[in-house]
Amino acid sequence: MKRIEFGTALPAVTGVAEFSRKVEELGFDYLGCGEHVMFHGPVTNTFISLSVAAGVTQRIKLLSSVVLLPLYPAALVAKMGAALDVASGGRYNFGVGIGGEFPKEFEACGVPVNQRGARTNEALEVVTKLWTEKNVTFKGKFTTLNEVTIEPAPVQKPRPPIWVAGRKEPAMRRTAKYADGWLPYMYTPQQLHDSIETIYRFGKEFGRDMTSFIPGVFIFSAVHANGDEARQMAAERLGKQYNQDFSKLVNKYALAGTPEECQKRLQEYVDAGARMIILPSACRSEYIEENTRMVAKEVIPAFR
Repeated sequence: MKRIEFGTALPAVTGVAEFSRKVEELGFDYLGCGEHVMFHGPVTNTFISLSVAAGVTQRIKLLSSVVLLPLYPAALVAKMGAALDVASGGRYNFGVGIGGEFPKEFEACGVPVNQRGARTNEALEVVTKLWTEKNVTFKGKFTTLNEVTIEPAPVQKPRPPIWVAGRKEPAMRRTAKYADGWLPYMYTPQQLHDSIETIYRFGKEFGRDMTSFIPGVFIFSAVHANGDEARQMAAERLGKQYNQDFSKLVNKYALAGTPEECQKRLQEYVDAGARMIILPSACRSEYIEENTRMVAKEVIPAFR
């Protein structure tokens, strides 16, 4: 069986350098970072924070989890991704999503929220061309290029890995057409299993060789010696983050409980096909460091 890779994500807009160093020391394979222009609280930008992480780490892979791709001009995001891959010595992973759960940020950026899927698909095509070709000419609905070359090109060849996030069938189709990996969130093991089968089916329709495709999953985590305490922390943190009641959703969508309970639940995702798992903290701020340590030292080793 192929090695399962694990990651976590930056928990705050500050302390990026310190947390990044600690995560690398703990042996995680990936460090993720999401973004919003605005959300229900303070939020960062994935390119900015991951560039800070790149400067204080040597080995860990850096993952945008995710870039809100429709909010960017395609050529600009291609440039930023290439620059980050160069700055990190070839460690950048380009995770993308369409967003839309906070329409105000689309309005603020002048992007119609109902165009986000179409804009993302076109941008993925453009970014792939700009990362692998020179003198790119392209005429699309949202992007026009006339002999455009991104220099320096990304370090990784043919390009940095592309991950697509989402929960619904259009995201699965997008994954099968453009991506190297699938990174859904708020997913059960059964949903993950079904989505992987759907992606492989779409890949076959597109004529893609899916041999190297990596199924992943993004699961918020809270690990504590007291399982009820872990579940309460996760419900409170996710409820605040997403502005809804999570008390009945934690057991369904999060990894929360004792180390033994979390290992058992995580095994269900592995059995469903996950080969890359991102486990960000869903805890109160003063417990995040300990949660990250427990994930690394008391949960992940069972899968090594």
